[in-house]
Amino acid sequence: MEPAEKATATVSSSAASNLRAKNTTTAANNDQTIAHCNADAGLLNEFEQSTVSGKSFNYTRSTINASQSVPEERITAYFSRIQRGALVQSFGCMLAVDEATFKSLFVPSSGDSLARASAARELSLLNPVWVYSRTSQKPFYAILHRIDVGIVIDLEPSKSGDPALSLAGAVQSQKLAVRAISKLQSLPGGDIGALCETVVDNVQKLTGYDRVMVYKFHEDDHGEVVNEIRREDLESYLDPVNLVHSEELKQPLLLVNSTLRSPHGCHRQYMANMGSIASLVMAVTVNNTTESTKLWGLVVCHHTTPRYVPFPLRYACEFLIQAFGLQLNMELQLAAQLAEKKILKTQTLLCDMLLRDAPSGIVTQSPSIMDIVKCDGAALYYSGTCWLMGVTPTEAQVKSIVEWLLKNHGDSTGLSTDSLAEAGYPAAAALGNAVCGLATARISSNDFLFWFRSHTAKEVLWGGAKHDPDEKDDGERMHPRSSFKAFLEVAKSRSLPWEVSEINAIHSLQLIMRDSFQDTEDTGLKAINHARPSGTTVKQSEGMDELKSVVCEMVKLIETAQVPIFGVDSEGLINGWNAKMAELTGLQDSEAMGKSLVNDIVHEDSHGAVEGILSRALQGDEDKNIQLKLRNFGPQQNSHTYIVANSCTSRNRATNVVGVCFVGQDITCEKLVTDKFIRLQGDYKAIIQSLNPLIPPIFASDENACCSEWNAAMEKLTGVTRDEAIGKVLPGEIFGDYCRLKGQDSMTKFMIVLYQGISGQEIEKFPFGFFDREGKYVEVLLTASKRTDANENIIGCFCFLQISQPDLQLAMEGLLRQEDDDNCPSKIKELIYMRQEMKNPLNGIRFTHKLLENTIISSYQKQFLETSDACERQIMAILENMDTRSIEQGSVVLNME
Repeated sequence: MEPAEKATATVSSSAASNLRAKNTTTAANNDQTIAHCNADAGLLNEFEQSTVSGKSFNYTRSTINASQSVPEERITAYFSRIQRGALVQSFGCMLAVDEATFKSLFVPSSGDSLARASAARELSLLNPVWVYSRTSQKPFYAILHRIDVGIVIDLEPSKSGDPALSLAGAVQSQKLAVRAISKLQSLPGGDIGALCETVVDNVQKLTGYDRVMVYKFHEDDHGEVVNEIRREDLESYLDPVNLVHSEELKQPLLLVNSTLRSPHGCHRQYMANMGSIASLVMAVTVNNTTESTKLWGLVVCHHTTPRYVPFPLRYACEFLIQAFGLQLNMELQLAAQLAEKKILKTQTLLCDMLLRDAPSGIVTQSPSIMDIVKCDGAALYYSGTCWLMGVTPTEAQVKSIVEWLLKNHGDSTGLSTDSLAEAGYPAAAALGNAVCGLATARISSNDFLFWFRSHTAKEVLWGGAKHDPDEKDDGERMHPRSSFKAFLEVAKSRSLPWEVSEINAIHSLQLIMRDSFQDTEDTGLKAINHARPSGTTVKQSEGMDELKSVVCEMVKLIETAQVPIFGVDSEGLINGWNAKMAELTGLQDSEAMGKSLVNDIVHEDSHGAVEGILSRALQGDEDKNIQLKLRNFGPQQNSHTYIVANSCTSRNRATNVVGVCFVGQDITCEKLVTDKFIRLQGDYKAIIQSLNPLIPPIFASDENACCSEWNAAMEKLTGVTRDEAIGKVLPGEIFGDYCRLKGQDSMTKFMIVLYQGISGQEIEKFPFGFFDREGKYVEVLLTASKRTDANENIIGCFCFLQISQPDLQLAMEGLLRQEDDDNCPSKIKELIYMRQEMKNPLNGIRFTHKLLENTIISSYQKQFLETSDACERQIMAILENMDTRSIEQGSVVLNME
């Protein structure tokens, strides 16, 4: 949907929400969706009436005056027009049929292919199906989907009459998409702009469209072009083709999933006003906090002449956009994490200001409360006095807002709104466009924090440039500039909405400040006036006593803490040593004081690392998760103590660095177990990497992503026989139809890995899961290696699966009984004995692994666990699939064709 259509949503956005009313978000979203439907249905009705009557449709006036309540019959008509249109595009044809009709319309082989596809669980995974018309013998791409009255087949022309060439072209499109995906994955993190720029560049190269845009939807559902490649000389739009319905149908066909569905007349007019003849639109979805997906934006392509993009190429673009969505989701999560860290750091500094200064410091010093959330201004109202910063109302206006809040929202702890006017503030008009949005946090019964935002218009970009208010628009035409004007008219008294993360940040600061000011209301000890004469007063004396009491409590807490804590001065000499450190090292605090951390306490293996840590900390750079090896001064002086610690810079009252404090965790037991485990792991590494003919589950792909190898272990693992698998397309027919995946994200990730393997990239231990023929979910690690011919040309890839077999012992015992019953030769018995003996250390490794999983470990140790897990599963696979008779006969052969 283009910006003009999204602008109608701003009419009905919510006026205000209490800071603590997080559970109302879903209800508010539902209300907003209903309001969208009302507005869109009203606009569509007015547009269609203007078409029939011949009157001009004034889009700007209609958008601003859009009704928020529309009769039910209009909404029903709206959904019918959108979902059950009667027009299709002219480059293809559409059929709605039952399975019996397949054979009468297409050649027998094509009818059989369509019948097989229609029997699949997910039709979309098998698209397109290659078919030939029975009468004309022309080839088509058949794209199938189910609706309420049968199966709809969209038939699109194919340029090539050879199915093999068509398949090769489709695979080549997928390879180009994978190449583009690799570019997305290679970009440095933290730059969504670079991600969008890369995707529009690659979509433009894949499709050849004159203009490609990434179009982002904001929280209030207005749209913004965040990146584009384009031309400006666009022309008119093509006319559609009528769809003929059978008289037996009670209502028009549902065309929601049709690839041939024609755009509605209002969209065609909109595109015609832009001078665009062809367009391609792809949705960009990301995960949200409710573990579902939401529409983040669109990738939109426009072209100056009629342009048909074949289905395989469109599918490759869709594949690219799905991967873009996954990458974008990671970037959004990273941005959220960085923002949260920044907010926590700012909150910590603000709390420090509150302890050392008057409350006004949080708005007069840096950082300030403006660093908590994105805003244009902020204010503190405390004890009848205002402190203002940035773009704010006047002091008198702030006091007026306070009075309004106390009168109308007296039982609320805070308020947020993107429009003070809609929130009911009577003097909102006097604030103008400079102050439209407001977020408040009540820190005591009569004291408030305020954050202010200006109107949205100055924040929104169209086509990469600021909107020029002096530009004149044709209000009676639905044009990009006209629609943008309509949005400005609606949004001029509205700010950007406050995001949930921002509300949470404000609420956290509110709780901190309310606790800090609780004593202020009871005793009135907090001093506000900076102009108070210097000198010690009764209040300051009481404050110093309270501070001393807090310090004593902190010292007591450190001394009795159950984690090791110690400190050094600026020379690296011990000046703090708690009881836990004495317990771990055998060195009492009286003996530790004054000793050199590097030369006397730390083992020589850690000398270099500790010297670097101290040097950085004394310069203000702190480290986390440092592993330290300490000497033991107790009875067992040959042993060592291991801790993982964080370094914290110590500062005096003048903020000068005076030392370093270390807060850690004892990992001695875990370290010893891990070292032993690594030694055991090394013993089995040779087994894993050897050329032993014991084969794990393996399948192979040719260069067209079709299965060319499927060994017995794969048959056992999946329930799919080799005859069923050979020649089938791996992503879709095998993994999709035979072996169902959990969702589209799983399919997208598997396709990326498979096509990367086909392109020659080595894939190591990719987590992969699927449902076997019996419906059991199987989790494996997939390793892919390229296949080459005699001339070193890449002809596909091999995929190896590492699986976990919990019933290993039962399987081995069963093999033993089988071998004994058959009077196996002595050499086979030796092999069986070796296999049985291997389970003892393997069980030991498994037990050690379980012990480590139940302890607190560092990220470095976690890597060992992940490595060991892979090793254990590989050994299990070897033992499970060991065919002793074939080994003895020397007949274990892998089919490499």
